[in-house]
Amino acid sequence: MSQTLYDKIFDAHIVRNNADGTTLLYIDRHLLNEVTSPQAFESLRQESRPVWRARANLAVADHNVPTTNRDLGIADPVSRVQVEALQQNCERNDIAHHGMTDASQGIIHVVAPELGNTLPGMTIVCGDSHTSTHGALGALAFGIGTSEIEHVLATQTLVTRRSRTMRVTIDGVLPAACSAKDVALAVIGALGTAGATGYAIEFAGPVVRALSMEGRMTLCNMSIEAGARAGLIAVDGTTLDYCRARAHAPRGEASAHALRAWRDLRSDDDARFDAEQVLDVSTLVPQVTWGTSPEMVVGIDACVPDPANAADAGRRAAWTRALDYMGLDAGTRIDTIAIDKVFIGSCTNGRLEDLQAAARVLCAAGGRIAPNVRLALAVPGSQQVKRDAEAQGLARIFIAAGFEWREPGCSMCLAMNADRLEAGERVASTSNRNFEGRQGAGGRSHLVSPAMAAAAALAGRFVDVREWLSLAGDR
Repeated sequence: MSQTLYDKIFDAHIVRNNADGTTLLYIDRHLLNEVTSPQAFESLRQESRPVWRARANLAVADHNVPTTNRDLGIADPVSRVQVEALQQNCERNDIAHHGMTDASQGIIHVVAPELGNTLPGMTIVCGDSHTSTHGALGALAFGIGTSEIEHVLATQTLVTRRSRTMRVTIDGVLPAACSAKDVALAVIGALGTAGATGYAIEFAGPVVRALSMEGRMTLCNMSIEAGARAGLIAVDGTTLDYCRARAHAPRGEASAHALRAWRDLRSDDDARFDAEQVLDVSTLVPQVTWGTSPEMVVGIDACVPDPANAADAGRRAAWTRALDYMGLDAGTRIDTIAIDKVFIGSCTNGRLEDLQAAARVLCAAGGRIAPNVRLALAVPGSQQVKRDAEAQGLARIFIAAGFEWREPGCSMCLAMNADRLEAGERVASTSNRNFEGRQGAGGRSHLVSPAMAAAAALAGRFVDVREWLSLAGDR
């Protein structure tokens, strides 16, 4: 019987189908961070249960780590205890751990793929919703809760339910200056934040096939913001080339066997999906969120929408509340909204390609960040990304423009460390969520691509990066 990619991977990992409709699923890779794992380890300790398969786990400190002055340690006591607990729990259980000062430290969803701990066909879980990132490599990856973390540590399995399948086909040709982040925001704007609830999305189409692995990770990372359980992309030559270069990828005869198996990780031509969505991005413009949900998004050439034009009462109320929180008026042109801070980083856009895109704008436009921009952060997603960016001269470009070049970590993506917004501050952010208080209590977040964030830093407001790059090309 013809199968989707999701069903192929799911079926290959079934340990047992239960009478209540759930499935006991084998988990190939378990990713751990300092925020969601301590309770699970403590529960195992109290029950005298060992970790079942230590080498299937990988831990990285990322959420709470400072991005400056690491030699001084972590000032916040709660954050410090969590980071220390992760290290201690990994040492006790012989789990690979990349702590704050490790040469491979970074954001878990950046580190695992770049090291080769994420490979095609795997089932991957983590106590973090953006685990969907790893689906870009043809893996089935999703976030889990603390009790489930304990279950995976103890058994290397998970009780779960099969998701429905949705194929989102991205047609057309992606316009210049638009990126995977713009595509992701456009998909969420079209589907809504609940449009894919209960589904695993497979992204397909010519635009997806043309994306780099970094771009595919951005797209799958954001699938959760449409309500999806997971995001996946079929394995192709781009995937195989990426995986061959990873430190923990199979070698020798095992490599040849793996490559043969990975080539079959795609949906069959006549596979049936439970839902189909098609989006043509040929006329897409750079995207900017205006509200407190990723679905509240428009093009840079548009205006803040009027709640009176909302499709229903529920949406009208949500828009009204969002405008109040964001301090915006309906009808305001997006390109007139001034910003206070800029954040380039996160598991969505903290990879080398993202930093290159931002640096390209800074070089093309020239100058320094606008006087009204109080802080601009460039935060690599991993130590490897940081080293590569520095070797390419990107760090010098950011610093010359007035950015602060930081150590890897989740940073201002979420208010769990020292990098955060103050009440009322407005940020152009390359992260994945613009919820109320997500980046700091009372902070106002606008999600954009790295190129758009860099342009906003120089202008002090949102601008159409296409025009800036065009003008630079004319000089």
